[in-house]
Amino acid sequence: MPAPALAYAGRPDRLKPTHFVNSLEFAPSPLDPVRFNPVSCAWWPYRRGDDAERRIRGWLGDLWALPPAAMTIARDGHGRPYLQAGAHRVDLNWSHSGDWLIAVCTERARVGVDIEWLRPRPKALALARRFYTPAESAQLTALADDPSRLEHAFTRLWCAKEAVLKAHGRGLSFGLEKLQFELDDDGPPRLVACDPALGKPEAWQLHAWTPVPGYLATLACKVVA
Repeated sequence: MPAPALAYAGRPDRLKPTHFVNSLEFAPSPLDPVRFNPVSCAWWPYRRGDDAERRIRGWLGDLWALPPAAMTIARDGHGRPYLQAGAHRVDLNWSHSGDWLIAVCTERARVGVDIEWLRPRPKALALARRFYTPAESAQLTALADDPSRLEHAFTRLWCAKEAVLKAHGRGLSFGLEKLQFELDDDGPPRLVACDPALGKPEAWQLHAWTPVPGYLATLACKVVA
């Protein structure tokens, strides 16, 4: 069943209310919605070799009620994409895995997103011991007798880490071990410690969900003053 379509609740003087087949809004709490636009997120079927950027420009054009050709995606010195829309710089991020592409955008915040196909990962524990923090590896080791739960927990952590690191702007090269999450049965992984360059853990808001069966997505957001 497709995800429910929700209207983008940005600034009405610049954005038209548009509905998407697969989309959601994520308003990080406890931010004031008057001064902070919700994060807009949408996802589409994807095949290797598809022009992801073209698809995303079309989506952005719908949000801003402008032709896709007017949506110029620029990149900073680290290759991180953003949209310069007049006087407003729009933060932008996307990810693809398997047969799906996902994208997010917002103003006055940094956002990152990751989507992962929930495929078998027989080396999950070995990878965690190499790249995750000792505490995270211990959480996964406790699931060693249940490979399905172990692999799912590994992917939840991976998605959360990659989403935050993409929002930060350095990606995986910054180091998966430089941020630590705790897993709960309910809700997204909780960031409990991180490198000072990432700011305070409590400054980050995460949202994790299943956009389509067999896939996990995580969105990370941090307000920019």
